[in-house]
Amino acid sequence: MNPMAAVSVALTALRVNALRSFLAMLGVIIGVGSVIVMISISQGAKAAVDAQISALGANSLQLRPGSSFRGGVRGGAGSAAPLTDEDVEALREEVPYIIAAAGVIQQRGLTALVDGVNWSTEVVGSHPDYFFVRDWDVVEGRAFTVPELDGAARVAVLGRTVVNELFPAGGALGANVRVNGVPLEVVGILADRGQSSWGQDQDDVIFVPTTTMRDRLSGFSRAGVRNPVQTVWLGIDHARNLDIASEEISDLMRVRRNIRPGADDDFSVVNFAEFIRARSETESQLGLLLAATAVISLVVGGIGIMNIMLVSVTERTREIGLRLAIGARRADVRNQFLIEAVVLCAAGGLIGMVGGAIGALVVESLGQFAVSIEPVIALVAIAAAAGVGILFGFYPAHQASRLNPIDALRHE
Repeated sequence: MNPMAAVSVALTALRVNALRSFLAMLGVIIGVGSVIVMISISQGAKAAVDAQISALGANSLQLRPGSSFRGGVRGGAGSAAPLTDEDVEALREEVPYIIAAAGVIQQRGLTALVDGVNWSTEVVGSHPDYFFVRDWDVVEGRAFTVPELDGAARVAVLGRTVVNELFPAGGALGANVRVNGVPLEVVGILADRGQSSWGQDQDDVIFVPTTTMRDRLSGFSRAGVRNPVQTVWLGIDHARNLDIASEEISDLMRVRRNIRPGADDDFSVVNFAEFIRARSETESQLGLLLAATAVISLVVGGIGIMNIMLVSVTERTREIGLRLAIGARRADVRNQFLIEAVVLCAAGGLIGMVGGAIGALVVESLGQFAVSIEPVIALVAIAAAAGVGILFGFYPAHQASRLNPIDALRHE
């Protein structure tokens, strides 16, 4: 039989029993829809993780002061002696894997003022290397320079949110912004970064040199400590060297902070990329479990298809006997029923694909999940549905082709 004619006959047979056909397809519809929703969420989560790693700097580490221990009482995280500019220089010079290092001082709730318009924001004092380590581009103007850092220059680089709030009409570059009464010249504007993984607006920030933060903006200070910084961001030359660099940083800092052998570190080296990758693996495993659930739905749908096709073979036994009696080959009969099963599953797959795409968009809007619907997902889903049709439709089709024409014609 001509394949197109077989498809036409299959569609006619399915249309005759439309409700039964739809109920048979329901399992496939749910299975394919579930596959698309789950894979879309999994792909969206992976893209979000990749964006987080990029935002933190793919090859970066962060050095923080740890907890102190005095008089038998342990302080909280960050209570140990602060890091210093001298630590930053030592790390840059003595750890070969470090290609950039930036001490950072952060303070929230400082007020920026421009022509009577004010905005409460975060001000970050940093080294020019910070933008390189964090892979954050200056899209307009420039970053501040090392000479400006050395001279505590009154310059600033603004995040996009601050620009939008203080300069709604434009013209931020070259203008002055007063922070705590100190005028700062805007020398650069950063690229949009969006929200962090914990919901903070990363673009709501003003960057100034570390020295400007300490000397002019009442920034971070600690009695008896010269040139303190809160944290240090470190750029590593390659991702595979992160663990080695972390060990060498720890060894150097133990020496610089006079930590006795066997004593606990009073600092920590944080590898955010490793943390996020661990989270990504957890989400991937969850995605596999959800995908397995969707596959089970497909299998259940396939069993429903098999049952309906067996019923169809029983109902059409005399038709099969007539076809065989007038010269149809057994392969023609088998292919006819196999095509009907594939058409049934493919139709269910198409409906499930549309329903799955709609479901993924609903999940994104209601659940605040990032989803990524890719064309290849739809192709895989349709192929899976067709595969289910072949797998579960073959047995009924084979049974139909093995009927004895005489017995089939006598069937009531």
